[in-house]
Amino acid sequence: MSEKKYLSLDSSILYRCNQKYFDKRLAKYEIGYTQLILLAQIYENEGISMNELAVSGVFDKGTITKAIQKLEQLGYVKIVASEVDKRFKSLYTTEKSQEFMPELYRIRSEWNAYLSEGLSSEDMDAYYLAMNKFIEKAREYSKIEFDKENIDVKFYGLQKLTLLDFPGNMATTIFTGGCNFRCPFCHNRSLVFLNENDQEISSQDVIDYLSSRSKVLDGVCITGGEPLLHKDIANFIRRVKDLGLKVKLDTNGTSPEMLISLVEEGLIDYVAVDIKNCKEKYALTVGLENYDISEVEKTVAYLLEGHVDYEFRTTVVKEFHEVEDIVNIGKWIKGANAYYLQNFEDHGTCICQGLQAVSKETLYEMRDAVREYVKKVDVRGVRD
Repeated sequence: MSEKKYLSLDSSILYRCNQKYFDKRLAKYEIGYTQLILLAQIYENEGISMNELAVSGVFDKGTITKAIQKLEQLGYVKIVASEVDKRFKSLYTTEKSQEFMPELYRIRSEWNAYLSEGLSSEDMDAYYLAMNKFIEKAREYSKIEFDKENIDVKFYGLQKLTLLDFPGNMATTIFTGGCNFRCPFCHNRSLVFLNENDQEISSQDVIDYLSSRSKVLDGVCITGGEPLLHKDIANFIRRVKDLGLKVKLDTNGTSPEMLISLVEEGLIDYVAVDIKNCKEKYALTVGLENYDISEVEKTVAYLLEGHVDYEFRTTVVKEFHEVEDIVNIGKWIKGANAYYLQNFEDHGTCICQGLQAVSKETLYEMRDAVREYVKKVDVRGVRD
């Protein structure tokens, strides 16, 4: 077979030549081929979202994010958050970019004219007809096959039905393995210190189960371990959302960039962040000497801005928490929507043994002491 019969090679040659041409012609505007494509899409569809941009051009979200950030820095686009749901952001061109858009279209038309020189209208019609069919098949493959790629998220537990973990929703709870904290009172020791004998549940098995129950379930609670340690967690959640299910995420707040990315893509419906203790005692409480809490502070600050429904919660342990500590947490998360105090329970599976819960009276005292800082405060894990 001759070289010209290889469609992928021909497409690659055309792409690289396109890129060289536009990068050179657009240099004075400090943008390249990819930015041109996105800028034209935004100009022709004012208010389009980043997710819609990604779908229209089969771009990965990382490429879209970087390109839009550059266009925003150059003053060519503006990002506007929805007044109804701040997770969703619309893209608009600015006066600066609108002024030179006719020039960009002229540059594009010149290139198209050069490439099609000597071709008849019948030739062009045949080309577009064939290309549209190629693109349709490529998109079909991208959606069906690429979505089935192995997702590297390690699950080590699945609770088929819960009415508690995702308030107001009938949900399944799934447990990821691995954590970057070593909280002495953690009751999921097996999820922190994984060993080769632990039985892993594949991401595809989880998806298959959720698919079979999608008409019964309202949502999924993803907990751990620490779910955001898994680089493929976004791909997994996209698969879950494709099933029409809501997603609640439990996290320790140490991966703010990942959390923000998930929220802004519309993948998360509810976030629960464990606030381990007041800032002064954080390192002691998470079992890591000299731990820097700056990432947790970023997560707290982001959630307080109201981008997504959320709650903060603290597991109260007699050896680690006093009323003053809870008050200091309240000052830290002042203005939060909801804060829950859950009393420690020893199930014999904690990282450290011999820890105790506080008395019911002390837990209520902590609750009352923090109420002036948080809109809603309640207790969990108290037995009458």
